Amino acid sequence: MRRTTRIRWPIAAAGVAVALVMAACDAGGGGDGAGCDGEVEAETLTMFAHEGSEADAYRDAIAGFNETRGAELGLEVELTMIPEGQYTDQVNAAAAAGDLPDVIDFDGPNMANLAWGGHLISIEDCISDELRGNVLPSLIEQGTYAGTLYSVGSFDSGLGLWAWRSALEEVDARIPASPDDAWTADELEQILRDLQGAGYEHPLDTKFWYGSQGEWFSYAFTPILWSAGAGLIDRDDYQSADGVLNSSQAAESLSTFQSWVEDGLIDKDAADDSNFIEKRSPISWVGHWMYLPYREAAGDDLVLLPLPDFGTGTKTGMGSWAWGVTSAAADPDAAWAVIEYLMSDDVIMAITEVNGAIPGTASAVSQSANHSGGDLELYVTQLEGAPDLAVPRPVTPAYPNMTQVFRGAIDDIVNGADVQATLDEAVAAIDADIEANEGYPPPEE
Repeated sequence: MRRTTRIRWPIAAAGVAVALVMAACDAGGGGDGAGCDGEVEAETLTMFAHEGSEADAYRDAIAGFNETRGAELGLEVELTMIPEGQYTDQVNAAAAAGDLPDVIDFDGPNMANLAWGGHLISIEDCISDELRGNVLPSLIEQGTYAGTLYSVGSFDSGLGLWAWRSALEEVDARIPASPDDAWTADELEQILRDLQGAGYEHPLDTKFWYGSQGEWFSYAFTPILWSAGAGLIDRDDYQSADGVLNSSQAAESLSTFQSWVEDGLIDKDAADDSNFIEKRSPISWVGHWMYLPYREAAGDDLVLLPLPDFGTGTKTGMGSWAWGVTSAAADPDAAWAVIEYLMSDDVIMAITEVNGAIPGTASAVSQSANHSGGDLELYVTQLEGAPDLAVPRPVTPAYPNMTQVFRGAIDDIVNGADVQATLDEAVAAIDADIEANEGYPPPEE
C-alpha cells in the first residue's frame, strides 16, 4: 500500500480491480478454478510482484526458493518485478490477453473483485492447517471472500500517529498508553491548537501529497468513519452505502477533519516527508513504512500512538499486499509451493525488516523485537483487536469502485466542498455501481 515511488501503497492498485470488474461482467464471475491436489508437476512457473521497498527482499526470496525448495521439486520461478506505477497496466494487459502469470501479488482489499472476476482460484485445498493457524487472523479475514480463502500475505499493515515526544511534552499533552487510552478527536484538536500556539504552524502531517489516485486516502481516513460509528457501506449485505457513508456521524466526523485543514492544523500543500522529519509538524498520521526514516530522524524521541477516537473508540486500518494463485496456473500446487515458501518465517522477517510492516505469522511476530515489546508493538495490539479495533476494508467486489469514489470525496472535502452533499453524491455513485453489477453476486459453487 504505497503512493508514489517512495510509498508502499501502489499508485493504481485499485485501478487493477476496477478494470477487471469489466472483464468479470463479460465473463459472468468465477474464481472457481481447480485447486491443489498435492502433486507438483510443473518445471517452470511465472510470477508478478510489485517493485516497492520490498523488491530486493522479493528477489532474494525467489532466488532462495529456486536454489532450495524449487530445486527439490524440479521447479524454477521466473519472477517479473513491475514498477508500482506500471503494475496496474501490466496486470490489466495480461488479464485482457489471457496471459496472467501463475502467481501475483495485489493490494489485499482488491482480492474479492479479482476472485469474483474469475482471476484467482481458491487456496483452501492448498494451505495446511498448521500454516493457516499461524497466519495472522487479520490476513485470513482479508483473504476470505464468500467463505473461501483466496490469498495470504507475508505482512499486514499498521496505521497510527507518530509523534515527537518532546513536542507533546512542550504543551503538556498526555501520551496515550494503549488504544483504550486514545485521545478523543476534541483532545487531539486541542493539542494541535496548543502546538500551533507554541510555534508549530501546521502541527499535523497527513500525507495528502501521496495523492488521491491510489489507496492512501481510503486506508488512512476511513478509520475516521468507523470511529464515528459510520462506514463505507452497509456490511449486512454489501448492497448500499446509503445511511452509512452519508450518515450524520460520517458528516460530523469529516466536517471536524475538514475544519483542521481549514484552520491550518494540517499542511495540505506539503510535498514530502520533511515536515515531520524536521519537526515542523510533530505529529504524523501515517503507517508502518515510515518507521525507519522517522526513527532515524527522531531517535528515542519518537513515539507511536493510536488514531483519535471520534466517538466509538479508536479504529485503524489493516490489510496489505497479498499472494494469490491465478486462474491461469496450470499447476496450482507449484504456485502454492512458492507462496508457502514466501510465508516462511525467514522470508517474512527479511521482508518486514525492510518495510517495518507486521510479520504475517504469529511465529514471525514473536521473533521481531520491534513488534514484541518494541517500538511497533501497538500495531500488533491493534491487529489483535481486529475486526473491532483494526477494521478490514469491505470485502466485496464493489470495493475498487467504492475506494475510487471515497478518495475523490475526501479530496473534495479537504478542498472545501460541502461535506453532506459530497457524501450524498458518493453514496449515489457507489450504489449505482452495485446496481449496474446486479449486486455483485458471489461465484457459484
